[in-house]
Amino acid sequence: MHLRYRFRLYPTRPQRGALARVFGSCRVVFNDAVAARKLAHSEGLPYPTKALLSRALITEAKRSPKRAWLAEVSAVPLQQALADADRAHRNFFDSLAGKRAGGRVGPPRFKRRSNTQTARFTRNARFALLPCGRLRLPKIGDLKVAWSRELPAEPSSVTIIKTTTGKYYASFVVAVEDDSDMMEPLADSDTETGIDLGLADFAVLRGGKVIQNPRFFKRLERRLKKAQRALSRRVMGSANRAKSRIKVALVYEKIKNSRSDWINKQVATIVAENQGIYVEDLHVKALIRGHAAKSWHDAAAGMFLTRLESKAARAGRTFARVDRFFPSTRLCSACGDLTGPKGVAELGVRKWTCGCGAVHDRDQNAEINIRREGKRLVAAGQADT
Repeated sequence: MHLRYRFRLYPTRPQRGALARVFGSCRVVFNDAVAARKLAHSEGLPYPTKALLSRALITEAKRSPKRAWLAEVSAVPLQQALADADRAHRNFFDSLAGKRAGGRVGPPRFKRRSNTQTARFTRNARFALLPCGRLRLPKIGDLKVAWSRELPAEPSSVTIIKTTTGKYYASFVVAVEDDSDMMEPLADSDTETGIDLGLADFAVLRGGKVIQNPRFFKRLERRLKKAQRALSRRVMGSANRAKSRIKVALVYEKIKNSRSDWINKQVATIVAENQGIYVEDLHVKALIRGHAAKSWHDAAAGMFLTRLESKAARAGRTFARVDRFFPSTRLCSACGDLTGPKGVAELGVRKWTCGCGAVHDRDQNAEINIRREGKRLVAAGQADT
C-alpha cells in the first residue's frame, strides 16, 4: 500500500529561482507533448508514441537554441511530465472506450503558469533526505522541510508543489504494510453506528450524536466576494491584478484547508470509536446539481465518505454502503412501515409520528435504518467490508 505524506517547504530565494526553472521546464514539456499530439490528430498523422516524444521534446530539444535551457534542470522531472501527459491521453481514450470507471474524462489541456505548479522526482533523480532534516534535490540544493512527523519508510518519489498562493510543499510517496494502521478491534456491540448525512446537520450518528455542519465556504463568502470584486476592477496583466488574484486564492486556500483538516479529524474520531460503520451511498454528483448545490459543495460529503472508507479499511473496521434507493427516511424503525416524509416537498418535516404510535426524529430514525441495513448486508456477504 502506498501513502502520501505532505510537508511544507521553505526554499531560499536562489532555490525558488531554481524551482521556477524546473516548474517552467516541466510545464513546457507537458504542453509540447499535448500540442504535438493535437497537431498529429488534426493532420491525420500517426499517433506520436511516448518514446518518440521523449526523443523529440527532451533529448533533441536540449540541443536546439530554442529549448537549450531544458539542460539546466534534472532530466527526471521532465520525463515525469511527459509521462503525465501520456497518462492523461490514455485516460481520455479509455474513457471514450468505456474502459475507465467513473465519469467522462476530457482530453488534456495546456498547463498555465498561474495555476498550481508541480515537479516529480523519482529515485532515479537521486534525491536524498539528509540527517539534518533537509531535502536534497539535484540542481536545486538542500531545502528546509517543516517536519510534522517521521516518514514510516524511505520514499519512492517526491513531488514538489507550488500553490497559487506561493507556498511550497513536498509530497512523499511511501510504501507501507497493509496492516500498518490496523487498530485493536472493539468488542462492544454498541460500537457500531450508522451515519445519516445532511445539510441542517452534517451527520447524525448512533444515539442521536450530531456533528454540526461547519459551513466553511459560507463563513468566508463575504470575504471572497470582496476579493473577487477587487480583482474584477484590475487591469488585465497589471501587477495589481496579480496581487488581487493571490488574495482571492488565499481565501479559497483557507476554505479548502479548513474543510480538509476538519474532515480528517471527524473521520479519525468515527473510526477510533466504532467497529462497524454504515453509510448511505449518496449520489453526490446529482446532489451538487440540485437546488442546494452550493451547500452540498460546501459540505463535501463525497470527500468525507471517500476518506472514511479508506481510513476504515486501513484500520480494520467494518464499513458498508447502503443502497441509495433504500428508504431510510420513510421507513419506521419500530414497525417497518413506509409512513415517513417523502420527497422534496416534505424535506422540512423533521419529526413525524407513525401509525403504530412511534414518534421519530427524521435523522435519528434514518441512522437506525441505515445501521440495520448495513449490518444485514455484511451478514449476508453482500457488502464490501
